[in-house]
Amino acid sequence: MRAALALLLLLGTAYALHRGKPYVREKVCQEYRTLGKENFRTLTIIANSRKYSNATFEEIGHLVQEIVSLAETCCADGADPSCYDARSSALSAKSCSADSPFPDHPDTAKCCAQEGLERKLCQADLQHPPQPVPRYVQPSDEELCQAFKKDPKEFADRFLYEYSSSYSQAPLPVLLGSTKTFLSMVSTCCISPTPTACFLKEKLQRKTISLLTLISNRVCSRFSAYGKDKVTASYLSSLAQKVPTATFEDLFPLAEEAAEAFSQCCEAEAEDCMQEKLSEHTTKACAALSARDERIADCCKGGNLVQNYFCILNLPPVPSPSLPLAPELTNKELCSEEGPLKATRRVLPMTTRLQGLFETARRDPNLPDAALAKLYDALEKVREECCSVKDPSACLDTEREQVGKELTPILTASHLCWLYNKHDFLDFKKSLQKSLAQTVPENSPALLEHVLEQRASFASTCCTPGAPPLLCAAKVNTELGEVCQQEPCPRA
Repeated sequence: MRAALALLLLLGTAYALHRGKPYVREKVCQEYRTLGKENFRTLTIIANSRKYSNATFEEIGHLVQEIVSLAETCCADGADPSCYDARSSALSAKSCSADSPFPDHPDTAKCCAQEGLERKLCQADLQHPPQPVPRYVQPSDEELCQAFKKDPKEFADRFLYEYSSSYSQAPLPVLLGSTKTFLSMVSTCCISPTPTACFLKEKLQRKTISLLTLISNRVCSRFSAYGKDKVTASYLSSLAQKVPTATFEDLFPLAEEAAEAFSQCCEAEAEDCMQEKLSEHTTKACAALSARDERIADCCKGGNLVQNYFCILNLPPVPSPSLPLAPELTNKELCSEEGPLKATRRVLPMTTRLQGLFETARRDPNLPDAALAKLYDALEKVREECCSVKDPSACLDTEREQVGKELTPILTASHLCWLYNKHDFLDFKKSLQKSLAQTVPENSPALLEHVLEQRASFASTCCTPGAPPLLCAAKVNTELGEVCQQEPCPRA
């Protein structure tokens, strides 16, 4: 499986600058000879479908054909040592032609303005952003078998492309295992005398790897968008909303551990990294939280730790217990690296922003992840701008007022998600329309309809546990902030 990572070097021999051109060629050729042409080709489809997740099937097909041809020709016994570099240079030049059949990228022209190794370095760095929501929908068993029997090779290629581009943030070893077991299931069951029973049995057997793909794509998407510190905050906030009776000391170590696992496994070559780390984390989470929440305890009853984690991950937030108002942090506490409670609580050093997020999240189960992320960014911005200046208190007093204005969309998001979680979608839109009619300026039916559609789009996309982080961050800043430039600002 480590071979798949080497495939990403083929388009641009970027690492040749540091490792030497012969090493790259020999590395790829060794893997080609070890795997054989068909397995090498399969891995090429998966790796490039992940990298260019918005490319068409035809574009990936052209690229795969060229890469496999390069390896087949230049890795043959007796091939000219200059073959690999010459062919990869020709491939680089072809990608810059006006009629290039390869995946398009907005920065292609910038790369093509360079020459030689610099061009290849630039091209090697190109990749598409992940799909906000996986678009792959598994056909029925009958449809699978019809497509498989019609053309097994094209069926396999198209599945590898669609699945890998949809779940491009899942670690490569997870994708390899998931696609392999799926194709094995189809090829076995479509020739079985009892296909229905066969599919039922095989789907049960691959349930763990299937769930692991969904989980890892979701958590690694968030890790890619947020980074380690911010994903710690996101995970902490999510747990606080699910188990508001838990203490900071209960949840912070779990959030730190989860973020560390994602940092180790989202780009790991080790085959079992994600499953092992998630299983270890689930065991600790169940031990720490089962006594505090019956829903967590129910999720932890099964013997399959991946399924247990999936259950916990999808638990909705619950109303918070009666809690006093969160104490307002002083200027001194805001600029303390250790956090306001270190002197009285025996916990690991904490940052004030995490404590603040925890207290906010456990009191408001309707705040979506994207809104909490915006709050995290606001707190971080204040700390960066004020805590190193000569007079932090004066700076913080000024920034508090400005931050309050900037966080209006957070209140809007909380109210939207409260409405969305309370009603079915049609009733949600009716309630939302009624609420907006009281706040949008009179005689503005077009504005009312525009805001209604924006709010409905945000809620249906971003008020769920698996909300896409980058897309929802943009929606908070645009769809919830746009109308708030006007007066009066709609709260709903």
